[in-house]
Amino acid sequence: MTEPRLTAPHAASANQKIIVLVVDDEPETALSHAKYVNRVAGFHTGAIANNGQEALSLLTRAQRSGSPFDLVLLDMTLPDLHGIDVAKRMRGLGLTTDIIAITAVRDLAVVRSAVATGITQYLIKPFTFAAFSEKLENHRRFMASMHSTGSDTSQAALDTAFSALRTSTASASLPKGLIAETLTQITEHLASQPERRLSATELGEELGISRVTARRYLEHLFDAKNVIKQPRHGTRGRPEYEYQIAPRA
Repeated sequence: MTEPRLTAPHAASANQKIIVLVVDDEPETALSHAKYVNRVAGFHTGAIANNGQEALSLLTRAQRSGSPFDLVLLDMTLPDLHGIDVAKRMRGLGLTTDIIAITAVRDLAVVRSAVATGITQYLIKPFTFAAFSEKLENHRRFMASMHSTGSDTSQAALDTAFSALRTSTASASLPKGLIAETLTQITEHLASQPERRLSATELGEELGISRVTARRYLEHLFDAKNVIKQPRHGTRGRPEYEYQIAPRA
């Protein structure tokens, strides 16, 4: 069991950090998620819990101390309680802390149950840091919008607040068939080895996607001037192109 690490007080203003409880039964995964949290400006991992009961205990203690957590990153498959049961017990205890569910399960019934318990966002494993940070940024915008409405609000104000939880407009501007998370994954893969030139076939093999799919994303990045494209010399027959991340892309 990972030793819980309670830290500083609840974020009371926009200038203070958003304190997050990470809940996952795999110690390495929990630590990875905690590090992800700390990489996002304005967020900080306050503690790690390795099961549902530990999470509930930490949440209750923090609430009683007057320094509640601002957000819970909740794995759905815990050894003692299902994540949805943890969420239900939280609400039963009067804990209104927002929850982002994390799971590898793609069962629509589970997703519906999660939404019914007040879980505001969902992350499907595996995910990139870009996808993870987007969820946290969505949460930040949502909280800022909710606080700005005051004790009385309007339909427009609520619509604006809840729109912050939806996928960013950047995803909507992508060509049909392209997914923002996959585009980010490919961009990060290329950026991690800036001197390397990859063909669509090589990229597809390394990321587990088809050559055709890889080429579509690479061509989109080329059109956006985020990668450099050039013919690969020495290939016979149909020309093969190789792609390299553009400087400062």
